[in-house]
Amino acid sequence: MFRGKKYKKIAESIERNKAYGLNEAIEILKKSELKFDQTVEIHFNLGVDPKHSDQVVRGTVVLPHGTGRQVRVLVFCKDNNIEVAKAAGADFAGGADLVQKIQEGWLDFDAVVATPDMMPVISKVARVLGPRGMMPSPKAGTVTVNVAQTVKELKAGKIVYRVDKGANVHAPVGKLSFSLDQLVENTKAVIDSVVKAKPQSSKGTYIKSLTLSATMAPGIKLDMALTR
Repeated sequence: MFRGKKYKKIAESIERNKAYGLNEAIEILKKSELKFDQTVEIHFNLGVDPKHSDQVVRGTVVLPHGTGRQVRVLVFCKDNNIEVAKAAGADFAGGADLVQKIQEGWLDFDAVVATPDMMPVISKVARVLGPRGMMPSPKAGTVTVNVAQTVKELKAGKIVYRVDKGANVHAPVGKLSFSLDQLVENTKAVIDSVVKAKPQSSKGTYIKSLTLSATMAPGIKLDMALTR
């Protein structure tokens, strides 16, 4: 993979065996600013076994300063809820017609919400939405009768996270153009949420490693003690 001069320069400045404080890590990432606004992400490696249902880590958190990007929300609903969803800001709302579009390869959306009565309908695309972390779930708050509130929260910066097969959680915390304080507050909000989502069955070290990165910048290992 091709790496630019700026990427290589920042990578060389990062000490491999050092865990950085959150503020310092953000300041290093900001040195990689380019012509486009990069997304900053937090990456967790957790001490859980996702193969066991009681150790699946998932949750939602509203970022204090939003994600910095336009979130395209798809709502599976019917009747009056279609107009309610659109009035709240949903980009797409409907039922079987949207399921068919997804089966045909359409994926021009970032978040999916569904009313409970639509779950049997969208089960046909569970294999498409599931691996992308977009399958509606009651635990994630994306299966709901309160369509308007959920859509508004997603548009305002609510993110949904879920542990993957490798026991990792990846979540956006904003854009590199955000101020230091904004990125710190957003990142801490995500960390606090993941900590609270710790399964009771998880034993030993819960957060094994924590890394902060930007789209075109290397990951920086964080010191948990300096992030709270």
